[in-house]
Amino acid sequence: DGAIMVVIILFLFLLNFRTTLITLTAIPLSFVVTILYFKWAGITINTMTLGGLAVAIGMVVDDAIVDVENVFRRLRENRHAPAPRPVLRVIADASAEVRNSILFATLLIILVFIPLFGLSGIEGRLFAPIGIATIVAMIASFVVSLTVIPALSSYLLPRMKRMSSEKDSWLVRKLKNFDREFVLKHTLRHPYLIMGVALVLVLGSFALYPLMGKEFLPDFNEGTATINVLSAPGTSLSQSNRIGQIAEKLLISVPEVISTGRRTGRAELDEHAEGVHYTEIDVDFRKTGRTREQVLEDVRHKLSQIPGIVFSVGQPISHRLDHLLSGVRAQIAVKIFGENLDELRAAAAEVEAQMKTVDGIVDLQIEKQVLMPQVKITVDREKAKLYGIAVGELNEQLEAALNGTTVAQVLDGQKTYAVFVRVDEKSRDSVEAMRQLLVDTGVDSAAAAGRPDAQTTRAEAMHTSAPETQKVPLSLLASVVESKGPNIINRENVQRRIVVQANVSGRDLGSVVAEIEQKINANVHLPTGFFISYEGQFQSQQEATRLIGILSLATLAMMFLVLYSHFRSAMIVAQILLNIPLAFIGGLVLTYFMVGQVSIATLVGLITLAGIASRNTIMMISHYIHLMEHEGEKFDEQMIVRGSLERLVPVTMTAAVAGLALVPLVLSAGQPGKEILYPVAVVILGGLLSSTFLDMAVTPAVFYAFGRKAVEKYLARGHGDPLDEIAPSATTERALPLAEPVLTN
Repeated sequence: DGAIMVVIILFLFLLNFRTTLITLTAIPLSFVVTILYFKWAGITINTMTLGGLAVAIGMVVDDAIVDVENVFRRLRENRHAPAPRPVLRVIADASAEVRNSILFATLLIILVFIPLFGLSGIEGRLFAPIGIATIVAMIASFVVSLTVIPALSSYLLPRMKRMSSEKDSWLVRKLKNFDREFVLKHTLRHPYLIMGVALVLVLGSFALYPLMGKEFLPDFNEGTATINVLSAPGTSLSQSNRIGQIAEKLLISVPEVISTGRRTGRAELDEHAEGVHYTEIDVDFRKTGRTREQVLEDVRHKLSQIPGIVFSVGQPISHRLDHLLSGVRAQIAVKIFGENLDELRAAAAEVEAQMKTVDGIVDLQIEKQVLMPQVKITVDREKAKLYGIAVGELNEQLEAALNGTTVAQVLDGQKTYAVFVRVDEKSRDSVEAMRQLLVDTGVDSAAAAGRPDAQTTRAEAMHTSAPETQKVPLSLLASVVESKGPNIINRENVQRRIVVQANVSGRDLGSVVAEIEQKINANVHLPTGFFISYEGQFQSQQEATRLIGILSLATLAMMFLVLYSHFRSAMIVAQILLNIPLAFIGGLVLTYFMVGQVSIATLVGLITLAGIASRNTIMMISHYIHLMEHEGEKFDEQMIVRGSLERLVPVTMTAAVAGLALVPLVLSAGQPGKEILYPVAVVILGGLLSSTFLDMAVTPAVFYAFGRKAVEKYLARGHGDPLDEIAPSATTERALPLAEPVLTN
């Protein structure tokens, strides 16, 4: 779909089948090179690499557009010149004329994708493939524009019938007339007014940023749901299974639910081991007239009818992402750290009470840590020492007796059976029976009969042929009592912790967490030594945003240095980079109205936009300098008008194809697989709209107001005085030495 958009734009501007065909060759050639690189580097074709190609599909033709348009224009001028030059020389000069602009524009686009490779964690895994695909495609496009495009132009363009006409297409004539009469005519005479209006627009758009919600990643639309249902710890498997069946019946009553699948409990050696009180239900949905939020709200309403449970509604991928980020299957994880378990549970209850009052909180629950009946065996160290038995050894005996241990294996043909040993059930079914368990001690039977000379240690007895050790009941060595204790004690960073978790619905994550922090800080008073950590998607969003900001500043500095290495003028470089905030105007405005939230995908779109927007300004200012350096123009209003009109078509075309190629992604809001690319496309499309229209007015005005001294210094450094008349034949004198042309007029 994006390629079709590109074809339409090219044909509308060029109104020429041959130039359109030459330009379009950049798409398959660039993508073939990219796919070959993927094969060589072991990169797979997946949603994100394809997304990178979708974002790049409009940009890979930009270099070809600039080259073909300039070659076509120069060939047409040469056709009507009094003394036409050889065609190949004209094509070579025309390509060389825009080569620097194309090179530096490509370098800037590559630079702006570097921050994506600095991202760590999930966001790095997601967005790095977009950067790889785009960078490789842009490098391939640049090589194609230097090699294939001029070669095809030399075969297909010189003998065109349209070369005999100097008229542009209808669309181009209208654009040039609009630019000349309604834009340049006023902006060049009132440059400070134009710059003031642009500044107001920039400040107004930046003011929208804090008004938008903050998210880590855009909401996925997986078409399924993963629901965790937890009953009280200690619930039997049969009862938990019954609760799961009830939950499934309630879910099936939701019109959108196609089917459910359930797992109750997890094996002890499972990577995600859970007790039998834990149930996970996978739900498949069909599309109806209701939104996903409405369907999930209905699901929550149905499950709330089951008493004594807590549940969390998520999606398979997003649920796993949450688990990777914070170890909790929820978007928000408020972790409370402390040593005293009773105080931990009390603090968690206070935090939960505050979170209940926050709008947008759903699936709120405290980590299941409850007091359960236990048999507590406390060894008396002094008595154990009297009987010659070590405490650790006694604990090992008790563990083997009560919990059991594997002592051997039995082979029966191809089958293997473990020999599992423990005391019989009667010795384990009551506290009194446990008290009467007999324990081997380090005192032999002779010592027990009153012969101290026969006393030996347990270690020495092991070397005798038939040691006879005394057996005593466990009650003589330890206290065995019924008590209560926590079902589980979770630790993180060697500290005890309990988690209050929740999901968000109907609000953005950033504002919800900010309100939670404000209420907890104001109303929850923790004991000394206790502290709270806010984790989950919000923490990752903050860390990724901070990192992207730092990396973007470094990238901006690198862009400045790259441009300065060519222009040797901070003023010219500043004027080129001025188009970046102009692009942010449209990007932020369109995001505000179409997305409403800022996620990591939005920030990736903004940094991508910085490189794309700079391309057009480089082309415009470079052409101004070229006209003065090689074509005898002076620094005046006439030169600005001429340069702007001659660069209007390639600048507008490159912006149009790059922007409209993203329209299919912009129209795919909410479609599975495109959730991350949608905000990126919205930002770039909006930014290209504002940067293109404002660039037509602001760049000429700023260059006219502040560019004279900078250009004089640039040209005087080694290119002569820009105010001197330069013969029109200068282009011919600087032409590349080529062999005698095969094709002539």
